[in-house]
Amino acid sequence: MSTHLDMTPMVDLAFLLLTFFMLTTTFSKPKTMEINMPVKPENEKDPQKINNAVTAILSDKHSVYWYYGEFNPELTQLTKTDFSPEGIRKVLLDKNASTKKRVGELEDKLAKREIADSTFKRMKIDIQSEKQSLFVLIKTDDKAKYKDVIDMLDECQIASVGKYAVVDIMQKEYELIQNYK
Repeated sequence: MSTHLDMTPMVDLAFLLLTFFMLTTTFSKPKTMEINMPVKPENEKDPQKINNAVTAILSDKHSVYWYYGEFNPELTQLTKTDFSPEGIRKVLLDKNASTKKRVGELEDKLAKREIADSTFKRMKIDIQSEKQSLFVLIKTDDKAKYKDVIDMLDECQIASVGKYAVVDIMQKEYELIQNYK
């Protein structure tokens, strides 16, 4: 006499467990970077001159050329660096030291629960958008990689740079890179 096992309850149990685990699993939330885009005033005709700006030009082999201040074809000297902690990060931290210090103090207050998270975010944006805070212009030539742009944005976040823009490279800047030795 043969025995027969009815597998119907086992299949039901498997589907119940599958449904249970699917419904109780938390899905990972996408990680995004907050970018605040400025609104150009209607009465502004000439662009304002930016004095406290670092221009980072990304090129091939993960190299970064940078200069501080406004571009002047005769006077501007490029400095070559990379994405190491002693590279562009050190430059950004040095140029943005006062803002980084003030944001660090806010982070300490947040860690001690002296201020709310929403207050922290608002105050951080206010500090980073002040006139004396560093502004970073990110430019790329045709040899730069997308990863380098993302790395540069990450370096801006690490250095508490709140004002940055990805803009087109000027022909004179491109020529400076080509002639750099």
